[in-house]
Amino acid sequence: MTSAESVAAPALPREAAPGGEWWRTAVIYQIYPRSFADQSGDGIGDLRGVTSHLGDLAALGVDAIWLSPFQRSPQKDAGYDVADYCDVDPIFGTLADFDEMLAQAHAGGIRIIVDLVPNHSSDQHGWFQEAVASPAGSPERARYIFRDGKGASGELPPNNWESVFGGGAWTRLTQPDGTPGQWYLHLFDASQPDFDWSNPEVREEFRRILRFWLDRGVDGFRVDVAHGLVKKEGLPDYTPPKDAGSMGGGEAAVPYWGQDGVHEIYRDWHALLAEYDGDRALCAEAWLPSIAQTALWVRPDEMHQAFNFEYLETPWNAEKLRLVIADSLAGYGAVGAPSTWVLSNHDVVRHASRLALTAENPQGAGIGPKSPGKPIPEVGLRRARAATTLMLALPGSAYLYQGEELGLPEVINLPDEARQDPTWFRTNGERYGRDGCRVPLPWTSEGPAYGFNETGESWLPQPAEWAGLARDAQRDDPDSTLTLYKSLLAERRARGLGAGTLEWVDGLGPDVVAFRNGSITVVANLSARPIELPSGVVVVSSGPLTGRMLPVDQAVWLTGE
Repeated sequence: MTSAESVAAPALPREAAPGGEWWRTAVIYQIYPRSFADQSGDGIGDLRGVTSHLGDLAALGVDAIWLSPFQRSPQKDAGYDVADYCDVDPIFGTLADFDEMLAQAHAGGIRIIVDLVPNHSSDQHGWFQEAVASPAGSPERARYIFRDGKGASGELPPNNWESVFGGGAWTRLTQPDGTPGQWYLHLFDASQPDFDWSNPEVREEFRRILRFWLDRGVDGFRVDVAHGLVKKEGLPDYTPPKDAGSMGGGEAAVPYWGQDGVHEIYRDWHALLAEYDGDRALCAEAWLPSIAQTALWVRPDEMHQAFNFEYLETPWNAEKLRLVIADSLAGYGAVGAPSTWVLSNHDVVRHASRLALTAENPQGAGIGPKSPGKPIPEVGLRRARAATTLMLALPGSAYLYQGEELGLPEVINLPDEARQDPTWFRTNGERYGRDGCRVPLPWTSEGPAYGFNETGESWLPQPAEWAGLARDAQRDDPDSTLTLYKSLLAERRARGLGAGTLEWVDGLGPDVVAFRNGSITVVANLSARPIELPSGVVVVSSGPLTGRMLPVDQAVWLTGE
């Protein structure tokens, strides 16, 4: 792997007392760089675009930013196919641009978490190019998972595994003389070969990569496909259920997800981060069958956080929400870790649409013009505002996805020719994929590309309704979703809710979620009729109230002060 010269950058001061680490209570804002803001005008967002809007994020009230991949890449999977882990892809800028963004973020009190993709690389990565040019059984091929095929002449793949993006998970090489060769594993696109993490060389290389970014001053890493690095010995056949999400999660004993060997890797990484001053953090993207299993990833010597996908996937149902909240606080608390809370990200249907779907929608499938059970926009936005009002009062750390503070829905009517997600192509259009949650943000109600840039270019087309949802249209509106988020984040911080303790409030009905956290009482009405609020002064409401009645699909914060 190539690398650029490492430049040390100062990090923010960090709490030293155990239990007081910043990541335990932080609100972390995910930036999908290609869709956030574009300073160059080429239609793809960039790091200078991020820097230009750090003031908006500070005004929103977030504690940290998680940057989706910006490293050098052919962009076959929007940067999750990395060709050089220690450089910035030119479409996003330069290492100097990264350093400037990091310095300005830290100066404004915002921490930076970078995405790390250790399960696989790009097929354009130097290591894979060396592997293709080397013979079977060579040290170069041992960095990846190469196998001979089955059948009389090796014409069948080594096993029946399926790619997350559809189709088979194995691709056969063609030798320089034109004859077929070995097969290589790719749990994702064929351009994303999986590393072999049983190889000490792979482990040492990622230690180097971690140090490269830590030396620059980053505050942590979000680890992509953190549950996929280790595969079961022998690579046995496995067929997932038809209704399984693309990243697993609901299935047990999958031979390429959640193997015990991953824990050794993350203990090693934890120790490496501990060599650096302060509280650098690791957050796992790990889709596992239960909260109890996910909690194993955040034991004191492993990851610091893990995404709470069970919470994200919980439907708009009071009983199920109470159960997942209680299980999360108990499960993560049992190992001394904070629970995280998340409603949207770059891989799922935005919750302003998802919470109003009326048909099954497995993770990664997306929604499009022909999808069944499409949401009613007004219902989706009302539930999204209420769900966020509930979530931001919970103890622990919360993740926001860019644009949710504007109430952005999933973009359903993207033209087929505009779609770019590998899932769309590998399933021949059967699954729409994730483009609908990745459309570039609207910053202004007028002007080119709604303020995404000054040229009007946009790598995915923006819908006309973006004008009414633009940040400048919401900034001074007291009833806007942006104003709601600002109010929630300000009150959350002022009242220390992230470090609080939850106490359930009963007696309001089976379809109401209600609890106390410190000085705040939260009431969310998931029933079919308005309910009367208990006593208390309204601090924040997800929507307009009718006297002391809380309408359907709304939530409120009350205080007795």
